[in-house]
Amino acid sequence: MQLPHRKYKHTEPVFEAGNLAMLSNAIASEAGEEGPSKALQIASALQTTLEIDKLIEVFSREIQDLIPHDSIAFENRQQDIQVAIGTKARHACSYQLVVTAQTLGQLSFTRRRKFSEHETQLLETLICSLIYPLRNAIMYKHALTAALTDPLTGANNRSAMNSALIRETELARRHHTPLSLIMLDIDKFKSINDTYGHLAGDFVIKSVADAVMECTRSSDMLFRSGGEEFVILLSNTDRQGALLLAERIRHTIASNEYKYGDQAITVTASLGVACFHKNDNSESLFEKADVALYTAKAEGRNCVRYADSA
Repeated sequence: MQLPHRKYKHTEPVFEAGNLAMLSNAIASEAGEEGPSKALQIASALQTTLEIDKLIEVFSREIQDLIPHDSIAFENRQQDIQVAIGTKARHACSYQLVVTAQTLGQLSFTRRRKFSEHETQLLETLICSLIYPLRNAIMYKHALTAALTDPLTGANNRSAMNSALIRETELARRHHTPLSLIMLDIDKFKSINDTYGHLAGDFVIKSVADAVMECTRSSDMLFRSGGEEFVILLSNTDRQGALLLAERIRHTIASNEYKYGDQAITVTASLGVACFHKNDNSESLFEKADVALYTAKAEGRNCVRYADSA
């Protein structure tokens, strides 16, 4: 039997003296004279990380002796956050976490035996200590994501690309795994801007990014590297796989309809493909794809070309 779903709200600062005292008093019913020190221990432990998964893990560990549980899970669909620790059991207790009208997400606990009313009351008080550290961690994740995301397309930006290129080339070298890179440029984009205006140009850039995302896997990484240029980084993908994907992207872009207002805009793209070799680094891999893209442009546009040099 599952306990009723509970909506938990907390709107006061967690670390005011009164709140810490409240936490101490609640824990005292379980830990006796050690209540204040346990409360301080929990509050301090939750200040050690801004990584959401680690924060949930710390909270679970710190309260395990007070509220034994088999699993803990946190979900915020809007921020695409999902954390699950432990083995899910039959009986559950869930809370919608809300602070100052901001919904943080849902926190759930499960175990093999029912949660008593006393335990749920204690749990609600313990959650008080998690609310603000969790909100700070979510805000940090959002800020970090925004700093690495292109606001027009939602793709990763060039700063994110530079870091990912270095990381992925080193991983490919260390583990001897294939790595490919596709560079894409929208054909005659200046003409689109000149003919239809810059807002139409933005519409085309966003539409092309959406088309690329439709073609790629969740493990593929899309970056907007310049005005109308994109880079797709493909881990564990060899030449054949990269060429197949590049051709699929090219065909999808050329086949889609682009209507801005009452104007139908013809859009195509040229793509250059390169694969990582043992003598490559992040810069040489990028340069090979750039050469292949230049070749595609020179040979008529709306085509895919491969960098043959090792």
